[in-house]
Amino acid sequence: MENPNLKSLREKSMRLPLDPGVYIMKNGKGEVIYIGKAKVLKNRVSQYFGSQNNHSTKVRRMVENVRDFDYILCGSEFEALILECSLIKQNMPKYNILLKDDKGYRYVKITNEEWRRIKYVKQKQEKDAKYIGPYLSGFVVSESVDAALKIFKLPDCNRSFPGTGVNQRPCLRYYIGQCSAPCCGKISLSDYNAAVDDAIEFLKGEVKRGGTKEYVEALEARMNAYAENLEFERAAEMRDRLNAIKRITEKQKVIFSGSDTEDVFALAREDDRICFNVLRINEGRLSSSETYFTELDDSLENTRAEMLKRYYSVHGDVPGKVILDGVAADEELIEQWLTELAGKKVRLLVPQKGRQLELSQMSKNNAYEKLAQTHKRSKADTAVIELGEMLGLPSPPEFIESYDISHTAGADAVGGMVVFKNGVPYKDSYRKFKIKEAQGGDDYGSMEEVLTRRFARYFQERDEGKETGFARLPDLILMDGGLGQVHSAQKVLQKFDLNIPVFGMVKDSKHRTRAIASDGGEISISGTRKVFALVTGIQDEVHRYAIGYHHQKHSKGAKKSVLTDIPGIGPKKSEILWKEFKTLDAIKRADIADLAAVPGISNTDAVNIKKVLHYQ
Repeated sequence: MENPNLKSLREKSMRLPLDPGVYIMKNGKGEVIYIGKAKVLKNRVSQYFGSQNNHSTKVRRMVENVRDFDYILCGSEFEALILECSLIKQNMPKYNILLKDDKGYRYVKITNEEWRRIKYVKQKQEKDAKYIGPYLSGFVVSESVDAALKIFKLPDCNRSFPGTGVNQRPCLRYYIGQCSAPCCGKISLSDYNAAVDDAIEFLKGEVKRGGTKEYVEALEARMNAYAENLEFERAAEMRDRLNAIKRITEKQKVIFSGSDTEDVFALAREDDRICFNVLRINEGRLSSSETYFTELDDSLENTRAEMLKRYYSVHGDVPGKVILDGVAADEELIEQWLTELAGKKVRLLVPQKGRQLELSQMSKNNAYEKLAQTHKRSKADTAVIELGEMLGLPSPPEFIESYDISHTAGADAVGGMVVFKNGVPYKDSYRKFKIKEAQGGDDYGSMEEVLTRRFARYFQERDEGKETGFARLPDLILMDGGLGQVHSAQKVLQKFDLNIPVFGMVKDSKHRTRAIASDGGEISISGTRKVFALVTGIQDEVHRYAIGYHHQKHSKGAKKSVLTDIPGIGPKKSEILWKEFKTLDAIKRADIADLAAVPGISNTDAVNIKKVLHYQ
């Protein structure tokens, strides 16, 4: 649906100044639906109201609903960025990236009763209860609440406190030192509530990265103070808590050795749908894994930039290093803004190798897993989506064709074509090719011959009105080999004026799939588990298929050559003998009379056959 006000909005945008500022899009009710910043207001805003063909789906929908816009001039693009973040946080516009993860917000709940309880909840439901939050990461809240209950020996059951049953016995958690058993009167109400207060203080620090260290330092100070005052039981209690904190934090997943604290952003894309994963690393440990869904904002660069601005507008703690899986728009401005927020130098990094690249890939794998779960996709589907993004394809390749050539020292050369549909073999579309023109083991010439015949058949079957088999073009071609085979394929595609992406599958010295080859160099797939499995599977399958056909053809040729080497026995008589006796052993066992009785085989032929085969 085209915006009826598009012409007037464009005219208004063309009158904007050539200055930096913030623009505010509004719908017919005057509600703010989008806020953005621009280095040059006129240029940026007018782009929205020009041709809609170059916009993403999200931007087109936004433009359809715009009925007016305002703007605020700023002294610099950096000032505009700060104002943009502030206004978005205040207005929460519909078409800006808004941080709501795949599970929603989470809270720490403290019940309002004599024996208070601490719980992890998804919603505020009891008016009398107290809540800490909301928090964006359910992972952090649930893990922190579980840790607090164990450290401070608080119950996680539904028993009544204090217990009145004569035969009431503590549960297992009491005996392993993880509960103070208020249900059995093992702790006084005052001591119990003191433990709850301490747990609340611990949680306030724990759910905010870095807070545990501050709490531990405070706890150590209290332990030392109790010891100096000769309150040894209290000091021992503090010591036990410190040991419990140490045991629990040691069980947290260690990503790498060291004390680095950093955030890792990576995205998975399917068409215009984007899933972001954020790994928060605190002193070498994974402290949080968060997932957010949004839509493409014109480009991946813009989408990354928007995500960073929204995320750190909400989160107060900014690490010194932020790892990205690709380039973000306005990187220098965002670095400057994050540096001011953090009060220390902050760098945005796109790693190319080493530990940080491994972290980036871990985050990307999580993003693809979540994206697959939302659409209930299989692992093969997820691998195809990830492969499409890795190769820069506009959409995941539904049909992938792969080709290989097989021969023995140039003899009996054949070609094999396999097809994968949505990441799994599609055997109905497999095809075999006998090499008819290329000679002497010319692999490149053989590949050109195979592809020429394949795409010639495409035009033939398409004109006949067929829709399957050769009449369907692949979304991606993967060649079993490096750039030489890629160039052979590209040569054929250019001849037919077809625009199909082509890449090579490269093996290492041990014949294991190593990378994908393109004109721009090699793309490593070793760190991408699902893509590695998919590409390896395709390469193994096309090799198996081509070499299987070659062995079949070569075996028949070898059998025929045994007979055609006999004086007087040509291809025609050889064919007659195979048809009559079926196997070479049967021909060897036959006597001269049996051989001469075969139509077309003379007595002289029979004698020659027995003479030659007798010595084999």
